[in-house]
Amino acid sequence: MKIKFSKYHGAGNDFVIIDDRKGDCSLTTSQVARICNRRVGVGADGLMLLRNSDSSDFRMLYYNSDGNTASMCGNGARCITAFARRLGIIGDYTCFEASDDRHTATVLSWDGLSGIVKIAMNIVEQVRPCMDGFFVNTGVPHYVVQVVDIADYDVFTNGRALRNNPIFAPNGTNVDFIGTDADGRLFVRTYERGVEDETLSCGTGVTAAALVWAAINGLGAGQVPVHALGGDFEVSWQRTQNTYNSVFLQGAATFVFDGEGDF
Repeated sequence: MKIKFSKYHGAGNDFVIIDDRKGDCSLTTSQVARICNRRVGVGADGLMLLRNSDSSDFRMLYYNSDGNTASMCGNGARCITAFARRLGIIGDYTCFEASDDRHTATVLSWDGLSGIVKIAMNIVEQVRPCMDGFFVNTGVPHYVVQVVDIADYDVFTNGRALRNNPIFAPNGTNVDFIGTDADGRLFVRTYERGVEDETLSCGTGVTAAALVWAAINGLGAGQVPVHALGGDFEVSWQRTQNTYNSVFLQGAATFVFDGEGDF
């Protein structure tokens, strides 16, 4: 079966997106993994199906590159919003359904293929101290730890060890390392569960890191610029005690190419 797809990336975090409003695209775990494989497939950190929803503009079904489903992906959500905008399903504002909850998103700028997309993330009930860092769930679990010399840090080795630490059993966690760049901005590097490697950026990880940064520095309501290897973001929030609400993630969602393949 020939499958048409589009490829988008959010600050280097790349995705294969398929318009499945007809509901006839049924992919196995191995098929998703093969499509996402960078040697024998299209190559991507994840794959998404855009489906119809009875309660929202559309439904986002997200798969990690290992072929397993995940409840949320911040960059994926921004990219599928841009994809829906391109298809004419939505205008500059949308409410869509993901596995973790409904989300709203706003397309702040648009050139017909790509744009700046701002997405509302889930309320975060707590930023919890854990070992030498913090644990926070921003739709998926993240362990965030502050390190020195983040630009030269061995994210793969240390991230893999922490991702499989028994304290996070049975499913493990994403791991984010934070520091500051040469301009004093929050710098985030992420070892991503399901990809099992460092990614150029991670939307839920950037969000988790910003909230941990707020907790470390005693910040209430605020907005911070965040730098990742693949690009830049802005994260904003409101805070009541240890609950973070009105959490927004903003950044570029960029069209790469369209394709068709028999997978």
